[in-house]
Amino acid sequence: MTAAAALLTGCASGSSGGSTTAASSGPVDGTGKTLTLWDFESDTSAMGIAWNEAIKVFEKETGAKVKFEAKSFEQIRSTASQVLNSDQAPDILEYNKGNATAGLLASQGLLSNLDDYVSQYGWDAKLAPSLQTTAKYDENGIMGSGSWYGVPNYGEFVEAYYNKDMFAKYNVAIPTTQAEFEAALKTFKDAGITPLSESAAEYPLGQLWYQLALTKADRSFVNDYQLYTGDVDWQGKELTYATNTIKDWTDKGYISKDATGTKAEDAGTAFIAGTNPIFFSGSWWYNRFTTEIKGFNFGTFLYPGATMSPGSSGNMWVVPEKAKNKDLAAAFIDITMRPEIQALIGNNGGVPVAANAADITDPKSQELIANFNTLTARDGIGFYPDWPTPTFYDQLNAGLQELMNGTKSSKDVLSELGTEYNDGIKDIKK
Repeated sequence: MTAAAALLTGCASGSSGGSTTAASSGPVDGTGKTLTLWDFESDTSAMGIAWNEAIKVFEKETGAKVKFEAKSFEQIRSTASQVLNSDQAPDILEYNKGNATAGLLASQGLLSNLDDYVSQYGWDAKLAPSLQTTAKYDENGIMGSGSWYGVPNYGEFVEAYYNKDMFAKYNVAIPTTQAEFEAALKTFKDAGITPLSESAAEYPLGQLWYQLALTKADRSFVNDYQLYTGDVDWQGKELTYATNTIKDWTDKGYISKDATGTKAEDAGTAFIAGTNPIFFSGSWWYNRFTTEIKGFNFGTFLYPGATMSPGSSGNMWVVPEKAKNKDLAAAFIDITMRPEIQALIGNNGGVPVAANAADITDPKSQELIANFNTLTARDGIGFYPDWPTPTFYDQLNAGLQELMNGTKSSKDVLSELGTEYNDGIKDIKK
């Protein structure tokens, strides 16, 4: 079975969830207990819709109550180390994956080792190998090996969103090569339109920069960059090409210099408004675009000429080491992996990891999932550019802003980023 097929058939054995071992032991008895759950999804997001249904199923099957507390991403990110090391820790929460986040907490002993639950419920059989990378961490908090400290139940990746009406008006075809993509950008610019909706103050431009590097990269580069398996050449072909291209596109007006102060929300709403014909960003925008774009038709395509794209498993369920109801937390995780819950993710603009293909009936969702499956089938999940160190997100954004402003050359930006990257890794390995 291919990885792509595994993503959509992993739960085909039935809707009861869990492995044979789990099923034979019966549901967890939670009578009189309360599961405290945190996440940062909106009620209208694919995950919010699915997880609200999972809560109903959980309460019915276990007899336990769920105390749900909505948190913002930033609330959880900035306070996790303190809260999870206290008696205020929830039983289960959604948390960001990667060395700088879940890996850091795992290395500090703040997250529960989930290996026994993985064996009990068979979650490893439901997740493609590339999606398991971000669920496992070694003693230093480096992803890819060691024990399970989280369980993702959706995927995410970065692709190009495009305005079909604008493409048709200017006779632009969906590009299949880098040269065709640049020709499309030029066509729009020559018509007086800034083609790319961008944000350099937050993640979108950094992800485009990394995507450009991935067009020249192979898996060994990604492993060196993300997993520290070898040294990264910060003046090498991959990163030099990416940085020079961002500078070139800025100078040509394909990216507005105003993007240095633009946030991700601004870039996304500009695309919704029809201001720019292309927005390169994550699958997490998909459901919002389907509900908020009214004036034109939109579509998506994977970055042309690349076999890899930024992406990973989605954020994960983690169980704090100080959680009071770990068995109940594991039972809830397993419910979110069931086909009927996965189908809710898939039919509401999310990317399920263990759904039955026949359950995904929405055409736009089918397109989204097909792109993701294409990536996983060719080992094309490249992770994200800011993952290697806890501080690299801000450092990368700052470097790209200096590049766009012309205050530093491509070579100097790469030199500074390389120093910051290597210093951050040294701190992790201490």
